[in-house]
Amino acid sequence: MNLAGLTVAVLGLVVLLAALAHAHGSTIPTWEADLFRRVNRMPEWLYPLLWGPMQLGNLAVGTAAGILIGWLADAPLVAVGAVLAAMAKLVIERVIRHQMHAYLAVRTRPGTSQPGAILRGDVPATGASFPSGHIILVAAVAVVVVPAIPVPLRWIPLLAIALTMLGRVYVGAHNPLDVIAGLGAGLLAGGAILAVGG
Repeated sequence: MNLAGLTVAVLGLVVLLAALAHAHGSTIPTWEADLFRRVNRMPEWLYPLLWGPMQLGNLAVGTAAGILIGWLADAPLVAVGAVLAAMAKLVIERVIRHQMHAYLAVRTRPGTSQPGAILRGDVPATGASFPSGHIILVAAVAVVVVPAIPVPLRWIPLLAIALTMLGRVYVGAHNPLDVIAGLGAGLLAGGAILAVGG
């Protein structure tokens, strides 16, 4: 059992449970709406800078990036872990949405839930938004690949997570609690994979 992986999984569970507790409401909390507006209304020149990191949340791109890191590091277990992280993302996202069924009418895309939301790129205006699947994948894969990355470069996966979280709110794809829940779920998944396989 890998203690570092177990620690990350527990941290992820705490973050996820906190996000779930705050998301059980009949409206988007005022603090969340305010934070969304602040991020969503940031300058337009940020879009091309945030577009690239956000692609890591795409199931194919994020998984391929994890496999590539495992291959380059000659660490086949890291590549396997990236595939497991992608599979875990699909399961966890579905489970959380099932548990949040009663609140999904509130936890919709900002195009529906946030008056005046700015939608950038091909972001949908409607549909389920909680949790962010992009963030689940990025966080899970990042945790799995960190051991294969040289210590001086281990800040890069953390930066990828942060930029993807910022980007998903900035483009109007998610509300802040959506990405926080995604972070918790991703850390939980990646940490569990690392704990068992590391």
